[in-house]
Amino acid sequence: MKITIRRAEEEDFPAIFALISELAEFEKAPEQVTNSVEQMKHEKELFQCFVAETQTHEIVGMALYFFAYFTWVGKSLYLDDLYIKPEYRKQKIGTALLEKVFEVAREEQCNRVRWQVLDWNQPAIRMYEKYGATIEDQWLNCDFDREGIRKFRV
Repeated sequence: MKITIRRAEEEDFPAIFALISELAEFEKAPEQVTNSVEQMKHEKELFQCFVAETQTHEIVGMALYFFAYFTWVGKSLYLDDLYIKPEYRKQKIGTALLEKVFEVAREEQCNRVRWQVLDWNQPAIRMYEKYGATIEDQWLNCDFDREGIRKFRV
């Protein structure tokens, strides 16, 4: 099957959001998704995305990323989500999406590409390690949701 990797466009947001929702199910956290297609449209300047599309124009995978600045290394690319529908896995689609992301990182002269992987997602961990990723176990996420941000006081 021929898959095309291309930059996402705004009209792809419903399909991308469906993949985000599917990923949340896979990660056993669907209740944590508070984003929406409308919010994505409003915030479209804050992220970029590649999609994997079949010959029949079905979007079956995505790599959503943004640029960040890390004090220790400077300009970086943060890959927020890499997801392929289960029935399309093991066809090198994830690899093709990663290649596009790293192409952008090189073009933009990034000093780091970073993403997260759940410790139980062994197929993804094996793939990332195969390509040379360093997977840390020391750093823990510190998150505040919208309500936590609203209530934060020192």
